Amino acid sequence: MSADVQSSDKPPFRLGTAVHVGRPTVIVESRGSLYRLAELLPAAVPPESSVLDLIGDGWDAVLDQIAGVLASGPPAEPLDEGSLQWQAPVMHPRKLICIGTNYKDHIREMGFSLDALSAYPYSFLAPPSTTLVGTGQQVAVPAIAERIDWEAEVAVVIGRPARDVKAADAAAHVVGFAVLNDLSARDWSGPNAPAVGIDWVMTKAYDGFKPMAPFITPARFVAAPEKLWVRSWVNGRLKQDGTTGDMVFDFWQIIEHLSRIMTLEPGDVIATGTPAGVGHGRRPPEYLTAGDHVAVEVESLGRVETTLVGRGPAPSAAPAGAAAAEGRT
Repeated sequence: MSADVQSSDKPPFRLGTAVHVGRPTVIVESRGSLYRLAELLPAAVPPESSVLDLIGDGWDAVLDQIAGVLASGPPAEPLDEGSLQWQAPVMHPRKLICIGTNYKDHIREMGFSLDALSAYPYSFLAPPSTTLVGTGQQVAVPAIAERIDWEAEVAVVIGRPARDVKAADAAAHVVGFAVLNDLSARDWSGPNAPAVGIDWVMTKAYDGFKPMAPFITPARFVAAPEKLWVRSWVNGRLKQDGTTGDMVFDFWQIIEHLSRIMTLEPGDVIATGTPAGVGHGRRPPEYLTAGDHVAVEVESLGRVETTLVGRGPAPSAAPAGAAAAEGRT
């Protein structure tokens, strides 16, 4: 399961988390080679750690040290990727915040008018400790859901506390960008949606429903985040092919909005929405089943691959609710 990026514009290095010899450790990827950070910079982090342990006031200093070590020749042999089990790069952030209806083409495919949108980003929370998993891991189809969908997304990772931050200043609070697949159960959309609105827990919060690509790409290496292509494939067939230029609210506006509500903390992950091409928006709709393979990739940031597996028969009870309200993410 390659963690490589199919792009000619690779960053000098990226940081990820993997289990190696039974223990989580920070991995540095540089030009296709993989190294344990603990071997490149023994004083930077404890041997057992994740990228989350690096995020804070010393982040830039660590990046500078990594750049210096790589420039002079790594003092360690590259790792065999087969010896690694990739995890979500941050294990585990305090908050995982997801933005819905944030690409214009996706809004249209879901049957909404751009004129009907709110003046601020539409968001919800997901449990980070149980939904975030790494590339190559299997995700079980929930026993109570049958309409599982894919959503290719760019995630931003917060590096400095952000409270009441203006959009113009938001970039200073971001340490990097990552790739996330916001898997969704659409069973409680449309005629099955409760009268009070969509139940986001039943739609989004299942174990493993937020696979992340292995790496965080430091923000200093992402020159134009507003111009990244975002793509997904199901069983090798291209489904989504969009660009962050189609976002309704850009990364910085999202941070401004969220920081008015809550303090964004170092390591917090914000998934910023998905472009058109999801299964629920197709005619007829398409959904994932056990055995399906989903790949999500973002230009220069990385790729996450997930295989769906079964968990047994669903309960006989049908979803409750009757109001009409299409799924909004």
